[in-house]
Amino acid sequence: MRALVLAGGSGSRLRPITHTSAKQLVPVANKPILFYGLEQIRDAGITEVGIITGDTGAEIRAAVGDGSAFGITTTFIPQDAPKGLAHAVLTAEEFLGGDDFVMFLGDNLIEGGIRHVVEAFERDAPAAQLLLKRVPDPHRFGIAVLDAEGAIVRLVEKPKDPPSDLALVGVYLFTPAILDAARRIEPSWRGELEITDAIQLLVEEGRSVRASTVEGWWLDTGKKDELLEANRIVLTGLRGRVDGELDAASSVTDDVVVEAGARLVRSTVRGPAVIGAGAHLEDVHVGPFTSVAADCRLERCEVEYSVLMERCEITDVPRLEGSLLGRDVRVGRTERRPAAHRLLLGDHAQVEISEGRL
Repeated sequence: MRALVLAGGSGSRLRPITHTSAKQLVPVANKPILFYGLEQIRDAGITEVGIITGDTGAEIRAAVGDGSAFGITTTFIPQDAPKGLAHAVLTAEEFLGGDDFVMFLGDNLIEGGIRHVVEAFERDAPAAQLLLKRVPDPHRFGIAVLDAEGAIVRLVEKPKDPPSDLALVGVYLFTPAILDAARRIEPSWRGELEITDAIQLLVEEGRSVRASTVEGWWLDTGKKDELLEANRIVLTGLRGRVDGELDAASSVTDDVVVEAGARLVRSTVRGPAVIGAGAHLEDVHVGPFTSVAADCRLERCEVEYSVLMERCEITDVPRLEGSLLGRDVRVGRTERRPAAHRLLLGDHAQVEISEGRL
C-alpha cells in the first residue's frame, strides 16, 4: 500500500499567515501540521508516500526532503491547479502504480493515528473505506449516510439540511477502482472533480464502501481559532523536559518543554507549553497552551493560549492571548505622544484591541 498526502491547498482561511507560508507547515506545538500526518502514515506501516503540491511546493519540498527524517520515501507530485481531490488522485496515477492507497489531507490532525483503519481495509477488502467523525455542525462538512451494516449508502457535500452528523475526516483508503470512477465524473458547480462524487459513483455501482469512526479528537486546522484549539489539545498530551537554560529567578510548572538553546531570565512558564530552541524570554510570563517557536524574543510581556512562529519579537505588551503570530512579527509599545496605536498590516490581517492595552 502507498500513501497520497494532499499538501497543495492555498489556506485562504488562515490568511495572512498563508500568504507567505504553506498552511500545512503552520506549527502545532512547534511542529508543522503536515509532519503529524507523515508520522501517522509511517506508523501504519506505509513508507512510499506521494505528496501533492501546489504553489507552495518548493517550501513543502524543503521542509520534508526525501522523507528519511520520518522513515519514509517521498515523491513530490505537482498539481497544475486546485481542481479537486479527485483530480489530485488522477494527477498521482503514475505514482500510485495500480496499488491500493491511503489518501490523507495534509492539514488534518487525528488522535490515535490510522493503523486501525489500514488494518480494517486490508482485512475486509472494500473498494473504499472512509474515516468519519460525529460533529455538532455537519453542514460545514461532507457528510456520510450509513446503512445498518455500516456501509456508506450516500455522500452529501456541505448540506443545508444534513442527513446525518457523520463528517468525512479527510482520510480515505482506496483500491484503483477510484481512478476509474474519477475519470467518469463531471466537475461540480465549483469547477472541481469532487472525491465525494467519485465515491458516490462506486456506491451506485454496488461496490463496497465502508466506514470507520474516529472515537478520539479530530482537528480541522483551517482557521485561527481551530488551530489554537488544536495547539491546546496537542499540548495537553505533552511531557515536560528542560533542555534549555533557566536562571535562578525563573521557573516552569506543569508540563513545559524548554528546548536546547532557549534561555529564561526572571521568567515563568506555566504549562502545558513549549519554548523553542534559541528563544529568549526576559521578565516574561507564559501561560498555558502556548507555543513559542525557535528564536523568538519576548521581553516584559505576558502571553497565553497563543501560537508564535519563528523569530517573533514581543516587547512591553501587558497581555497577549488567543493570538496566532507569523514568522518575524514584531509587537511592541511606544511612548510617543499623543497616545495612539500605530499599525503596519498586510492583506487579510485581523487585529483586536482591548481598551487600555496595545
